[in-house]
Amino acid sequence: MAAKQKPRRKPGESSAARSKPGPRRQSRARVPRPPPLTLRQELLLLARGGARSVQQAFLTLLVIGFIAGVAFVAWSLRPTPSYSSGDVTSGSPFDVTFRVENKNPWFALSKLKISCVVAHVRASGMEPTMIGANDLRFPAGHLSGLEPGESATFTCPFRTLIGHPINDDPGVAQRAEIYFRGEYDVPLFGSFRITDNSAHFILNTHLLPPRWTSKPPA
Repeated sequence: MAAKQKPRRKPGESSAARSKPGPRRQSRARVPRPPPLTLRQELLLLARGGARSVQQAFLTLLVIGFIAGVAFVAWSLRPTPSYSSGDVTSGSPFDVTFRVENKNPWFALSKLKISCVVAHVRASGMEPTMIGANDLRFPAGHLSGLEPGESATFTCPFRTLIGHPINDDPGVAQRAEIYFRGEYDVPLFGSFRITDNSAHFILNTHLLPPRWTSKPPA
């Protein structure tokens, strides 16, 4: 076989011409670094950041204070039941009829539920005991609520709590302290309930006829 012949160079063609140089990489221009901040500039930046933080904290306090103020006003305007008792003219003082009234001029006592509580009977060792009120009578046209200025009547089955011996010992009533617990819907927010405990009541024998009145502060 004949030996392969090497390709002949064209006249005037050099080795440098045969090797084509690739595209040159463009060098990135270096961005000059900013000059360092002076002490005065650093202090100004710190002062501005502190002022923004103080402003944000002040605005947050204002919002919290506004919400707390609205909540306090709404809570202060809530209706609370007011209780009183009828005169004890005959029978046991525990059988007296009590009255509940809504003295709030703006809001109703909606879905009112009342419980009677014997706080204690002195010298008896009796623990506080609660039972639902009986014979709760609302004004005509209302099934379970009191509009502003309206009142209802109810009785307390204290005999069930204290026992039948109270019939033989009328002094039990004079040693007893009672109060009432009312549960009703929050005005404008019917899905929330308020529980309100009344002041303690004692049998006031200084009145003629006697009746249950709020216990004077100690």
